[in-house]
Amino acid sequence: MLDILNSCSPWLHGGTRFAVATIVSATGSVPRGVGTSMAVNDDGEVAGSLSGGCVEGAVFEACRDAIETGTVRREHFGYSDADAFAVGLTCGGVLDVLIQPFHPEARNGEARPGGANGQLVDLPRLTALADRPSNSPAAIIRRLDGRSLTAVVVLDPADFPDDDGVGRLEAVTGDRDAAHAAAAQIQTMLTNGQTGTIRVSPNREVCGDEYISLLVETRLEPPRLLIFGANDFSAALAKMGKALGYLVTLCDARRSFTSAARFPEADDIVVAQPHQYLRDEVDAHRVDGRTAICVLTHDPKFDIPLLQLALTLPVQYVGAMGSRRSHAQRTAALEEAGMRPEQLELLHSPIGLDLGAVTPEEVAVSITAEIVAGRNRHRHWQPVEPLSRLSGPIHAQTGERSWR
Repeated sequence: MLDILNSCSPWLHGGTRFAVATIVSATGSVPRGVGTSMAVNDDGEVAGSLSGGCVEGAVFEACRDAIETGTVRREHFGYSDADAFAVGLTCGGVLDVLIQPFHPEARNGEARPGGANGQLVDLPRLTALADRPSNSPAAIIRRLDGRSLTAVVVLDPADFPDDDGVGRLEAVTGDRDAAHAAAAQIQTMLTNGQTGTIRVSPNREVCGDEYISLLVETRLEPPRLLIFGANDFSAALAKMGKALGYLVTLCDARRSFTSAARFPEADDIVVAQPHQYLRDEVDAHRVDGRTAICVLTHDPKFDIPLLQLALTLPVQYVGAMGSRRSHAQRTAALEEAGMRPEQLELLHSPIGLDLGAVTPEEVAVSITAEIVAGRNRHRHWQPVEPLSRLSGPIHAQTGERSWR
């Protein structure tokens, strides 16, 4: 729901009834993952998409029905080839979709005839979140196995859980022990920016069938892309980084090459010694496991001290531009400076995937493709092959992502 909430802001403010359909389970080959949502309002307006067209028609009708009846429902969509006009996923995957009606005029959980009776939603809080920037940290927690509409809104994941947060979870779970157990799991997911489902057992029961299922959607601040070196390749990479949702910083020690006009896509442009700037950012706790560092200076006097520091950090990616000869010279200099083999193995150099890239724009695609491939494979890096040459599932079998 987080992915479309901003589009629902006018509906929340205007008291327009709407329903949200959210993927809560995805197996096999599916276009979108857990947490992806589509919303339909009373006037038939649509926000978002679940499958790119395969099941949208059926989901639309289910949302309209949920608006009228005020009932929460689950829909199951699988593969069907018996009827060319049957609703299903032609890609062979399976989706479970939660459909919840929202009636903004029914504030503070008040029952409304023909509406979302028993809803446990802090609508003012949900509206406040809808008005925030789409990349601001937040979380939404909803119960999957109840008949009531639920939505616990977390406006500041860093402060979760507090007493108020546990209290709101207790209202959703109906059990304080289950709320505390859920809060512990949710806090870990919020810290890591994960989206997925959890199950907790009420009354501290370890075994049994009466589990409470919760969908947790989390959004962190955008990950950072630190680009060192002011040149045409950096400008193209900054543009690609922004398209992928990164907060882009361009840093170079040469003031005459580092101007806002040359790098309009960068969020921040810094004139500083690269290694010193990176050290300052580390000390300020602005570098983390989602940070990508691209060294495009192609100058040993900048590259070596910068990489000496970058390769010791728990970041997501470190890459450096240069030929294989440059890479060999760079590696020798880093070894002489005391870098260990396991640290040097973290360096992606020459930078990027082998796409035959030549122009700055093509090289930027090559670099960002390598970043995305490494990010989605987490730390288990594997060579990238064309999908046409592979077999098996296209998408990883998981209900969560490392960041959103």
